[in-house]
Amino acid sequence: MPPRLRAALSTVLLVLSCLLVPLGVVSTWAAYEIQDTDRYVATMAPLSSDPAVRAAVADAVTDSVVKEIDAGPLQSTVESFVRDAVRSFTGTAAFRTAWNAANRAAHAAVEQALENDSEGEVTIDLAPITQQVKRQLSEEGVPFADRIPVRHTEVTVMKAQDLSDYRKVFRMLQAAGLWLPVAAAVFAVGGILLAAHRRHAVLATALGTAAGAAALAAAVAVGRALTLDDLPPDVSRAAAGAVYDALTRTLWVTAWVLVGLGLLVAAGMWWLSHRRAGKLSVEPPRL
Repeated sequence: MPPRLRAALSTVLLVLSCLLVPLGVVSTWAAYEIQDTDRYVATMAPLSSDPAVRAAVADAVTDSVVKEIDAGPLQSTVESFVRDAVRSFTGTAAFRTAWNAANRAAHAAVEQALENDSEGEVTIDLAPITQQVKRQLSEEGVPFADRIPVRHTEVTVMKAQDLSDYRKVFRMLQAAGLWLPVAAAVFAVGGILLAAHRRHAVLATALGTAAGAAALAAAVAVGRALTLDDLPPDVSRAAAGAVYDALTRTLWVTAWVLVGLGLLVAAGMWWLSHRRAGKLSVEPPRL
């Protein structure tokens, strides 16, 4: 192969490898953490202890319950009892069980909507939480507790107008899976093997990988800001931020690990190159 063609091919492969690094991380994350129901539920489980999430759930359940009850002059009293009961319930093991069940149902509903071209909005039912609160209020003798309509406690997870856009992205990531990171590794190896100066190629690949991973970390941060700015006024920003952070924690950690590894390898290659150059400069001339 002519040297110029070989150098050009090596450059193309290395550039493709660096570009595929962030995309490969995202596709793997989507396929093996977000798409997998058990992993998703495990990711969301710790949020049942997050104060902002507990407060948001308590407000959602309370508002949904109270608007269905007409207690007349006792309305404010009943609302106060319901709110206190819900907040108390969010600190129990039963709430953690109900939270996991709600997230499992939400994940299944979203996945079905994305796969089956559904046009309706996706909601999750907080009925298990409402049922527990209703039982607790009834046992405490709170007026009108028996009128709490368990069936109406629903929260919208994904709006109908968002489904078509998410569906396209979901299917692309689902198809990519592990192919993108594998392709990135193959391109990197091929580009390094074809390079005339392999140490320089490794150095460039390491820096390119670090840059791609840093871009991914920046995208996660920007996505968080845009997501929170786009929230309706009645949605808790603190709770939404906690959910976003939980879902993207793997992306964030992986991105910074790759940044660190890329910079470490680049520093090692730079040190080896300068060490070798230093040895050549002090080597006595041969007679």
